[in-house]
Amino acid sequence: MLRRQALFSQSSLAAKTRRMAMLGRAFQCLCLLLLFLVVPIAVHATDVQATLDRSTIQMGETVTLNLHVNGDISNVAMPDLSPLEQDFDILGNSQSSSINIVNGQRSAELVIGVVLRPKHAGTLAIPSLAVAGSQITPLQLQVAPANPATAAATNKSVFMEAEVEPKQAWVGQQLSYVVRLYVSGNVTNGTLDSPQVGGVQLRQMGGDLRYDKVRGGREYRVFERRYALVPQHAGALTIPALGFHGVALDPNDPNSFFGAGSQVSAGAPAQTVQVQAVPANWGQSAWLPARALSLSLTGWPDAGTSVHVGQPINLRMALSATGLSGDALPQLSLPAIRGATVYPDQPKTATAEDDAWLQGSSERSFAVVPEQAGTLTMPATTLRWFDVTSGEVRTAEIPAQSITVLPAAGTAAASSAATPASAPATAPVATASANAAWRNMPWRWIALASLLLWLLTVLAWWLWRRRPPRRSAVGVTVNNGAVAGSAGQRKQAFLAVARSGDAPAQLRDLLAWAQAERPAIRNAGELQAALTDAAQRRAIAALQRQCYGDGGSTANLDLAETFKRGFAWSAADGAGDDGLPPLYPFKLH
Repeated sequence: MLRRQALFSQSSLAAKTRRMAMLGRAFQCLCLLLLFLVVPIAVHATDVQATLDRSTIQMGETVTLNLHVNGDISNVAMPDLSPLEQDFDILGNSQSSSINIVNGQRSAELVIGVVLRPKHAGTLAIPSLAVAGSQITPLQLQVAPANPATAAATNKSVFMEAEVEPKQAWVGQQLSYVVRLYVSGNVTNGTLDSPQVGGVQLRQMGGDLRYDKVRGGREYRVFERRYALVPQHAGALTIPALGFHGVALDPNDPNSFFGAGSQVSAGAPAQTVQVQAVPANWGQSAWLPARALSLSLTGWPDAGTSVHVGQPINLRMALSATGLSGDALPQLSLPAIRGATVYPDQPKTATAEDDAWLQGSSERSFAVVPEQAGTLTMPATTLRWFDVTSGEVRTAEIPAQSITVLPAAGTAAASSAATPASAPATAPVATASANAAWRNMPWRWIALASLLLWLLTVLAWWLWRRRPPRRSAVGVTVNNGAVAGSAGQRKQAFLAVARSGDAPAQLRDLLAWAQAERPAIRNAGELQAALTDAAQRRAIAALQRQCYGDGGSTANLDLAETFKRGFAWSAADGAGDDGLPPLYPFKLH
């Protein structure tokens, strides 16, 4: 009995051992099966790494960020590069792939290259980017300020220079900013940045200059570009670094001529200028910071020359400045002249370029009409300006000038005719002396003949002006028979004929003068409706009646006095002052 129980125990233990062995073999098979399933997944896993082709560069140079993807590259998309735009300009990207089989093992690699140009100097970070489902390790790049001397010494194929003159300036003073690009070899598809500076007036001076120059024992083609900068505010003015980007062609590589050249770049260093505000004690006159300035006046009669009352004196004032544009110059004007009326013409301004500096100019014509006999004096004209080269305040001056004004020609003749009646006792002596003078000085006869010829000419002109007018021509247009020229010249022509009795000529010249100021005026009716002065409106109505109506007289009208100060235009007709308002080149802050 006991033996039977022992045999039963031994058989049960053997059965358990067999079951455990079978379970162990099943577990081993399951592990092998799982291993075979996991191995293909591991083979297709991707590995991402990021590298920079250089860890230290200068401003204006480029660096390439290479993203290496190993493993399954069949569905790798271009990563989001927007996080790089904070510190870099993204100039382009490229992709290249390769497949290698070693000892039956297959491997694939995709390289994504991104060309970056730093926006500023310092230690810049390449952030962690998401590439093929993985995050790259952040990188750092050291960016030093641009140094053209170092670039030339290392025989770089492309580098840039920049300079600004002067280093200290005043508000409104022109600065000369020059950028030079040095290129050695074949470079194509080049782009050069333009300066973007806030708070300044920027103007390129002429076209690009091209010449050759040797730097560091190497010959370069130089492209030079000049700018005129006028700061509008005081403080530190920073001109940012400018960049150049292009493609270098290798003559030994035939593929480079088909778009496969290497990318090159360079940068011009940033420039800083200290700008000073306008001196507090300058006053209310226009602020004119210039390198040179001149003021002149021509047309004033020479010493010893005399004019008659009503005879206009035509003057021309000119102002020129180096380092200022024509728009920055003040409006030209004559001082008030006692005993005369000044009629200014419209000013003309221009800006030219002389090498690195602006040349501003302004011209204006004036007609000075004496109104009384005697000595006519024009006061001195002065203009303050600031010499930026010496830092001193200077004054341009037109000195005071005088001239003798004789009575009008008709008044002088009447006075001469009244002289014998007022002094009969001395008449015989005067007559005898005059006869002796005529006999002793034959040239007097030549003068008398010239005077007689002039009188005949005036008589012929007067008879010609008194001829009957053509009804179809007068009043239809203001251009028929009108005096060509500016508004000031046409005004003088009207004032001259206003003293005559020729009503058609008076109306014709009046309309010509009005059209010079308001081209929309077509006839006397429109001119009368455009005026607000009652005396001028009555004068025009009287001229119309004389020319076209009942032939009323204009003898009681003083046309010269009525229109002496110009037309009284209504506000709706766009009337304005005779001159322009004072011009200031900038606002002070």
